Amino acid sequence: MSTSLLSPSDTTGFGGIVKEYAWQWQNQPLRVVYETLGNGSPILLLPAFSSVSTRAEMAQLAKLLSPHFQVVAVDWPGFGQSSRPSLDYRPEIYQQFLADFVQAVFTTPIIVIAAGHASSYVLQLAHQQPDTFSKIVLVAPTWRGPLPTMGANPQVGGIVRGLVRSPILGQILYKLNTTPSFLRFMYRRHVFVDTAKLTPNFIAQKWQTTQKPGARFASAAFVTGNIDAVHNQSDFLALVESLTVPLMVIIGESSPPKSRTEMQTVAALPKVSSVVLPGSLGMHEEYPQEVFAAIDDFLHTPQN
Repeated sequence: MSTSLLSPSDTTGFGGIVKEYAWQWQNQPLRVVYETLGNGSPILLLPAFSSVSTRAEMAQLAKLLSPHFQVVAVDWPGFGQSSRPSLDYRPEIYQQFLADFVQAVFTTPIIVIAAGHASSYVLQLAHQQPDTFSKIVLVAPTWRGPLPTMGANPQVGGIVRGLVRSPILGQILYKLNTTPSFLRFMYRRHVFVDTAKLTPNFIAQKWQTTQKPGARFASAAFVTGNIDAVHNQSDFLALVESLTVPLMVIIGESSPPKSRTEMQTVAALPKVSSVVLPGSLGMHEEYPQEVFAAIDDFLHTPQN
């Protein structure tokens, strides 16, 4: 488990130093790409899980933070520029990856900013290893994949996941669900608020992310709920209540109603700081300046 610099020709997410973390899962080697920018106390940025997940969605927030912190943003295994093998993606993979990555890259407790579905993994690691993080910021936190949110049971999710993983039919189904027009529809529905930001170039970049070899495997696991780290709200809330470090929750005022209600339930817990800002599930990418302004004092306030 080592790190190395990538060649200058590699595409970067936000103009930082791009590195590679060599990781293994059950003897399967994976190349995990991450990027660092700035100097100072370390902050880990974890992008949301989605079919278009990449550290680049954290780019503007990283740039805003970099004058004060050393920012590290990572592409989850199976997403972004990281390896995308045909693993049976499930929570154990990401739980182990996050623990190993933090241990390999950082030497002191760190601040972590996690978007969307990454929240559960952060909370689990904080529960298991309380000295890992010094502060936690959850931006539009979610814990349930799209199909379970729509009411599909695990059996239906398993069937869909199996179809998408199949060699020929799976590729066809995946391509139909990642066309530029479908990506635009999904962004307008519950990711971005300002549709003027969904330019042809923006959508084209997102589409290119979905078309990398092996992209459908981790994406199908997310959509069908196979990488849901918790399976009910009470477990998510219990993780929050078990925290021994400061927590701040950022809620998008235009989040889907069910998701917003669940976020507000978290925000109502004792000792949880919270704020409601413009945006929806992609607010960390759409409104990075507002997110930065909201968390700035929290990040700099000394712990009691």
